[in-house]
Amino acid sequence: MSHATTLPAQTTIDRIEVSAYCIPTDAAESDGTYEWNSTTLVVVEAHGGDECGLGYTYADAATAQLVQEKLADVVAGLDAFDVPLARQRMVQAIRNLGRPGIASMAIAAIDGALWDLKAKLLGLPLVSLLGAARDCAPVYGSGGFTSYSLEKLQEQLGGWAAQGIRHVKMKIGRDASADRQRVAVAREAIGPDVELFVDANGAYSRKLALAQAESFAEQGVCWFEEPVSSDDLAGLRLLRDRAPPGMEIAAGEYGYDLVYFRRMLEAGAVDVLQIDATRAAGITGFLQAAVVAAAFELEVSAHCAPSLHAHPCCAIANVRPLEYFHDHVRIERMLFDGAPAPAAGALRPDRSRPGMGLEFKRADAERYAI
Repeated sequence: MSHATTLPAQTTIDRIEVSAYCIPTDAAESDGTYEWNSTTLVVVEAHGGDECGLGYTYADAATAQLVQEKLADVVAGLDAFDVPLARQRMVQAIRNLGRPGIASMAIAAIDGALWDLKAKLLGLPLVSLLGAARDCAPVYGSGGFTSYSLEKLQEQLGGWAAQGIRHVKMKIGRDASADRQRVAVAREAIGPDVELFVDANGAYSRKLALAQAESFAEQGVCWFEEPVSSDDLAGLRLLRDRAPPGMEIAAGEYGYDLVYFRRMLEAGAVDVLQIDATRAAGITGFLQAAVVAAAFELEVSAHCAPSLHAHPCCAIANVRPLEYFHDHVRIERMLFDGAPAPAAGALRPDRSRPGMGLEFKRADAERYAI
């Protein structure tokens, strides 16, 4: 495709549209602290200059109501190229509602749509607009839910390994003894050369997490995510200091603003900072948090929503494998044309398509509409 070489005249954001969809899971799912049987997708479309930018978040349906009632009119009428201004206006608009939670996720969905719109107006893939630091972003297969049987656990993780994905992650935290058995079974399924990650979702106490870390190290686990609550920064620091050699501590997926990430980094709580652009006020927030992490000489990993994270992950240097999460992979393949699939264990943005390269399959999504 040919890329635009000159900046178009001012283009107004005509309107913001939002819709929400509840998609059942393909099986019962749980982690160390939570159980679910469906996932809610909130989709934002930003219209301007005969183009439509697509953004989304995985959040409660109330997020869509907040977009419609509090943010859509704040953004409409602004210049589509002034994404930072739109974000500033949205942050001001939710001042009395509280920044974390659905307010930040609502901003995130609009922010993603505005970046996508801007890139489409310029005829550029988003990674080119942001400026590429790499050609592709490695992934880790993520699932292995605590509700899975040992056979299903092996099938899923072993399947990713067979596809050439060199890192896989499983959920733990329901039963310490069973967790040790499940980790051993997972290692058997993926072989010795694939990196094994575990995620307790904050289910363990500090002492139990330390004991589990020693056991998991025998199976070559090299990534221990939220061994204790992500609110327990001292506990995360303790695990980071005392975990077996070669085992990294990861957390950060519940960060909604830069203050959260800065506190986590100042506490020395993690080896790898996780950032979720669908929560942390969008692609803008994701890139800002990555810069803060770089100032602490740490690398970052994108949490979930792989189709949205592929482009921004290729625009930063301090990136680790992004999360190729089972639920979101399934939804994005179902409802977004152009959702990227990993090749040789990495996602490569399609530079022949403008923006994020995604088109919403509205007709396919309609049966899930809320």
